[in-house]
Amino acid sequence: MIRQTDAPWLVALDIDGTTLHEDGTISEAVIRQVRRVHEAGHEIMLATGRSSAATLPVLDRLEITPRFVVCSNGAITLRRDADAPTGYRREWVETFDPSDVLLSIRSHLTDARYAVEDEHGFYRYTEPFPDATIGIDSEHVGFDELLRHDATRVVVVSPDHDMEDFLAVVERMGLNRVSYAIGWTAWLDIAPDGVNKATAMERVRAECGIPRNRVMAVGDGRNDIDMLLWAGAEGRGVAMGQAPDEVLEAATELTVSVQDDGLAVVLSSL
Repeated sequence: MIRQTDAPWLVALDIDGTTLHEDGTISEAVIRQVRRVHEAGHEIMLATGRSSAATLPVLDRLEITPRFVVCSNGAITLRRDADAPTGYRREWVETFDPSDVLLSIRSHLTDARYAVEDEHGFYRYTEPFPDATIGIDSEHVGFDELLRHDATRVVVVSPDHDMEDFLAVVERMGLNRVSYAIGWTAWLDIAPDGVNKATAMERVRAECGIPRNRVMAVGDGRNDIDMLLWAGAEGRGVAMGQAPDEVLEAATELTVSVQDDGLAVVLSSL
């Protein structure tokens, strides 16, 4: 029988700003701790806003093969499948009709860049996105084409806005019937209503049979707030040291910044 003190933890890691530095590198300290926790039998996995195509290469770099991977801010959850071409199959997919929200946002942000991810992980975008969240399976299209496809995720970037102005614009939009999270810059992620990293992680937790008091989540962005609140309710919700104030407030613990290998520091406590 496994004693409670020996029971595995479910550990959810954000990628950008948590596992990866701003330049896309992963420190040896983080790699070492992630592998140690994985080899110790804990369920350590990634929970990210990235598409699946942009997430799986990070697993390769960490050299771990978790049972589940949460992508697209919870709209897509992958399950390990050795027979699948990538080693993972789409287990749970949440979609919505993005047309109303796209038209509403464009009326407020006329010069923004838009992208829509479909249930297959394929992106259609109006302008190039300088970020790894969009995978190689993508197509440059006109705005009207975005309205024709159900989405797991809508991404909006407004390069002409600073963060404070962008937050004010989002507030004026009064978005409803969708879930949204705002990134570090003028970046808006929109998911199906009620879907976020926390809802996906709770489904993973139940599938793995891990008690709520044995969950830990580590993140640094506004799209991690729900997940940190979920983990911290009975387990550990850990914010990176460089996180915005509202992320820090959602956490039950604080580690040092990504530059100082904060993820490695907190993982060393397991």
